[in-house]
Amino acid sequence: MSNKQQNAQLRTVRVYRKFISFRILKNKECKFIGSFYKLSQLPKDNRPHIAFAGRSNVGKSSLLNKLTGRKKLAKVSQTPGKTRALNFFLIDDKFYYVDLPGYGYAKVSKTERDSWGELINDYLAESDNLVGLMLLLDIRREPNTEDIQLLDWLVENNLPCIPVLTKADKLTRDKINRKVFQIKNDYGLQAIPFSTVNGTGKDELTKGIKELLVMKN
Repeated sequence: MSNKQQNAQLRTVRVYRKFISFRILKNKECKFIGSFYKLSQLPKDNRPHIAFAGRSNVGKSSLLNKLTGRKKLAKVSQTPGKTRALNFFLIDDKFYYVDLPGYGYAKVSKTERDSWGELINDYLAESDNLVGLMLLLDIRREPNTEDIQLLDWLVENNLPCIPVLTKADKLTRDKINRKVFQIKNDYGLQAIPFSTVNGTGKDELTKGIKELLVMKN
């Protein structure tokens, strides 16, 4: 095969991968697979994982519901800290959304908080199928110690991360832009303002997830 033919073949593969990535993120089929408390319990297939992490009251369940267009895919609790396992959702039979336990909730025992932290750490460090993490941050608040520790770990370990600034409808455009600039300046990451109320950021986040899946391919 000539170099020209090889280059043409490579271009065809790239186009095909991009085409596939746009098809698989239709969110037409979204199914809850299960809640897992140990890594040994996780699905054994090689489908890629997109994980969602953040403080227990940052709005992960609401974001997942908005992103998939399902009102009750992920349960929205009035009590923070209810997610205590790795919750897996199969999207279009192609890849998983993984809802990680929320951290920073004070009204549980230290032992229980430590067990959640250990589960999250083990998953992030050992999962071969994890292609990226959406780190949810309340746009109205400064990142806390746990947020910063997780951001630092992600950067140091070269795990692709998209900071998602939730509750963006609560701030003016000027304040939103300042927060986006702050994250970019401090961590070199492009944050996405997001609102489950008016849909701000949904298209941008969907595009970011597609790009991570293309990288996996």
